[in-house]
Amino acid sequence: MSNRNGTIWISGSILIFLITVFGCSSNTGKPDTSSVKFTQYVVRGEELYQKHCSNCHQKNGSGLGLVYPPLNTSDYMDKNFEKVLCLMKYGLKEEITVNGKNFVQPMPGVVTLTDLEVAEIATYIYNSWDHNRGIVDVTEASRVIKNCATADQ
Repeated sequence: MSNRNGTIWISGSILIFLITVFGCSSNTGKPDTSSVKFTQYVVRGEELYQKHCSNCHQKNGSGLGLVYPPLNTSDYMDKNFEKVLCLMKYGLKEEITVNGKNFVQPMPGVVTLTDLEVAEIATYIYNSWDHNRGIVDVTEASRVIKNCATADQ
């Protein structure tokens, strides 16, 4: 009898594993935004965005004229994901072009942001307005930040 219970336990464990791995992914090409972790990242990311970013980029991500670029529709964000994560932490001194417009105002970084906080802000901005990237996991943010930590931004 105990052998049968062991078989049921193993079969149940395999089933749960398969559902977790394959059942949660979608074939629609859209990122999974239904997880608790994603929701936590977005909520915390919005708080951090309001605290550190919205004064310049505005609450709705529209930017401020030709002084601070928009985030709500931004070809720069779309094409420069890793640079965006780096500049959150280390800032940006060079001129950039966003949606065909040049922005020369330096952006100070927030060096006190943890990798998790960068991931949360990135998850928020990359899933707000016209963006739909999915979660930016802390492991991904850590890898990117490690590679840009010594770069002269």
